[in-house]
Amino acid sequence: MEIRELRAFVAVLEEGGLSAAARRLHVSQSAISQTVQSLERQLGTALLVRDHAGSRATPQGELLAREARLLIEQHDRAVSLVTGQGRRAPGLVRLGVPLEFPSDVLPRTLARLALERPELKVVLRHDSSAAQLAALAAGDLDIALTRDLPGDPAYDAVLVVHETMGAILARSVAAEVETGGKVPLHRLARLEWVGFSRSETPAWHDQVSAILRGHGVTAVVDRSDSRPVTPEVKLAAVAAGTAFGLAAPGWGPPLPDELGWYPLVDDPIIRRTWAVWHADSTSRHIAAVLAALEPGA
Repeated sequence: MEIRELRAFVAVLEEGGLSAAARRLHVSQSAISQTVQSLERQLGTALLVRDHAGSRATPQGELLAREARLLIEQHDRAVSLVTGQGRRAPGLVRLGVPLEFPSDVLPRTLARLALERPELKVVLRHDSSAAQLAALAAGDLDIALTRDLPGDPAYDAVLVVHETMGAILARSVAAEVETGGKVPLHRLARLEWVGFSRSETPAWHDQVSAILRGHGVTAVVDRSDSRPVTPEVKLAAVAAGTAFGLAAPGWGPPLPDELGWYPLVDDPIIRRTWAVWHADSTSRHIAAVLAALEPGA
């Protein structure tokens, strides 16, 4: 048995069910269920009784829970003593998250932290790159995940996510422009780009705009109101057959039947997301979050 398995089992009992424990540990319900089943196989006995009211321990499960809590406490105390954090208050890291961030990165990061650094609390703040960098400068964020890489030596940064962008198109339009399942970017020149406001992330906006212009795409859906482009707005504009959107594979909600995602020939547009933090930071909590993000993975 591993500490992470015992921690998951105790969480199920304390939360009263698998789904609540999954939310607490930032993992899927199926992962929690598989962990409990693994414990039951290892011990050769049922540990939980599940009914409409949730999950409760069997007599054998109660015995395991009592010993598990002692083992978890001893484990965490040993880690704290060895790392010199025995008297340190639980850590808090405020992490900024951009729009359209890959859906698998944060759950994986938070699950790893929940198991390896349970005393560490991560508070998420969804915002544009520009707003995140302003919050970082003001001391309201500890780590910003941004599409713009600041050149200021006061900040350190590491590449966290590298995404190849494709086009969201009405299937009727795609039938006219795609070749072998891919779309040459220059063949979108007659369409408008459903972009985002430059105020959200200036450098990334300028980069995309320059690439599009280089392929003859010059029309842009007006975003002068500076509000974020929601999935509903993007998909509605594309469905009209006069515009296209840019997105990473697996972006957002499932697409309506009349729309499709298509890779671009030669992958001309790459979106990068950087983790940015103050260069003079000595926080072990920030270092732990950065490591859990698995930059370069």
